[in-house]
Amino acid sequence: MGRLTGGDPSLLRRINSTVVLHALRATDCATLTEITRVTGLSRPTVEGVVDGLIEAGLVVETAPEEGTARRQGRPARRFRFRAEAGHLLGLEIGPHRVSALLADLDGTVLGTQAKDVDESAPADERLERLRGAVAELLRRAGVARGSLRAVGAATPGIVEADGTVRLGTALPGWTGLRLGERLGRSFRCPVLVENDANAAAVAEHWKGAATDSDDVVFVLAGLSPGAGALIGGRLHRGYGGAAGEIGALHLLGREATPETLLSTTGEPLHPLDEQAVAKVFARARDGDGRARAAVDRFIRRLVHDVAALVLALDPELVVVGGWAAGLDGVLEPLRRELARYCLRPPRVALSLLGEAAVPTGALRLALDHVEEQLFAVEGTTARR
Repeated sequence: MGRLTGGDPSLLRRINSTVVLHALRATDCATLTEITRVTGLSRPTVEGVVDGLIEAGLVVETAPEEGTARRQGRPARRFRFRAEAGHLLGLEIGPHRVSALLADLDGTVLGTQAKDVDESAPADERLERLRGAVAELLRRAGVARGSLRAVGAATPGIVEADGTVRLGTALPGWTGLRLGERLGRSFRCPVLVENDANAAAVAEHWKGAATDSDDVVFVLAGLSPGAGALIGGRLHRGYGGAAGEIGALHLLGREATPETLLSTTGEPLHPLDEQAVAKVFARARDGDGRARAAVDRFIRRLVHDVAALVLALDPELVVVGGWAAGLDGVLEPLRRELARYCLRPPRVALSLLGEAAVPTGALRLALDHVEEQLFAVEGTTARR
C-alpha cells in the first residue's frame, strides 16, 4: 500500500484511522509519540483514533516490560495492531486433494489441513471433503468460524468474476458450478474464487521465486498446463478470465494430447492419473528409453506453449511449478527456446513454494480483500 499521511486534524476520521492503523501494522508496537511522528497527525488526533481502534478491537495497549517503570519512571503507553482480531482462509480444490491454510490478519499461517479426494468424486463429495478439512483446521486452531474475515479459494478451470466455474474439465461436475455461491453458504464472510494457476502466480510474487519481479508468468505444469500472469504486479485474468490457458494450444495444429505424449505404451494415460505421470518421470530419470522419449515430447510441448505466452507478455521471470516430478528438466530447454525467439529472454526458475503455492495464493487474495477494507480510503488502493 502507498504511504498515507494526514496532517490536518479536520480530515475524515476514516482517513486518520486508516493512517494510524497502517502505521501500527507496520511495526511490532509503537507509542503515541512514534505514531504521531510517522503519520504526521497531531497527538490529540492520534489519541482519539487509537481509542476508537481499541474499541473496534483492532488495536490493543501492550503491557510495559517488567522493570521498565522502576528504572525509567512511568513508561510511555505502547500499542499494537491485533492481528488476531480476525482470520483468513486459503483453500485449494484439486483433482486429488483439498487443502486449507488458516492465517491471521498479518497473513501469518496458523495451521494447515489437507484431505485426499478421489479424482472421480462428484462436486458435492469434493466440497464436503473441503468443509471437513476446514472444520478440522478451525477446531485444532481454536478459531471460531465467525472470526473469519475473508476466504480465498483456488481451483482448476476458467472462473467468472462471481465465482462461477465457466469451464472446468479437470474436475467432474465442475463446469457451470456456482462455486462462490456454494462456498458462501459455509461462511459468513466474502468468498473469492480464482483459477489455480493465477493463485499460484500471486503466491510466488508474495512469498516465492518472484518476490522481486512484477512481470511474471507462472506455469502450473500438469498434463493440461495452465499459466497465471502478473503484469506490473497485478494479476492479469483477461476479458473472460481465461488468460493463460496454454493447455488448449495443442488444438491449434498440435493435435496430440499431453496424455498421449507421455504414454510409453501407445495408449493414452488417464488425464487425471498423476501417479502414472510421476512413474513415467521416475523411469526417465532411471534411464528407461521409452520414458525418456515420452518426457522429452512432453517437455518440448510445454516449452513451445510457454514460449507463446512469453512472446505475448514479455515477462521478466517465468516460474515453473506443478505436481509432476522431474520438472527441473524443463528449465534448460525452456531457456534455450526462449533465447531463440526473445530479444531479451526472461529469467526462468522453479517454484519455491511447491504444492503450497495454490492455497498460499488463495490466502493472499483473501488478505488483499481484507486490506482493502481496513486500509484503503477513497483515492488510494491497497497493494502487495
